Amino acid sequence: MAENTPRFNTIMLIDDNEIDNLINQKIIESSNICKHIFTHTGGKSAIEFLKNMEKIAATTNNVTLPEVVFLDIDMPLMDGFQFLDEFEKLSRSTKEYCSIIMLTSSINPQDMSKSKK
Repeated sequence: MAENTPRFNTIMLIDDNEIDNLINQKIIESSNICKHIFTHTGGKSAIEFLKNMEKIAATTNNVTLPEVVFLDIDMPLMDGFQFLDEFEKLSRSTKEYCSIIMLTSSINPQDMSKSKK
């Protein structure tokens, strides 16, 4: 891989805190590790996005799914764990294509245990 070639095509950030999304986006952009960054401020919109990308990939063979998803645990309406429950309902190929990295400032041991599962 050439030095300036991004490692990933697409990364997705899911965090209800827009400032955190912006900071993470700027860090990712400055590192030049991907071509595209999608940001979502909630799990529901992110799941809908992934479902739509699955449909597009199935009909056009154009994969725009993110290879890496950075997921906040503590969000309103649909938290990170609820997002993962919905993510598990997606196609096997999507689940294999997308790696999820959970982000949290929680020091709750139950969150750590649940995240590892």
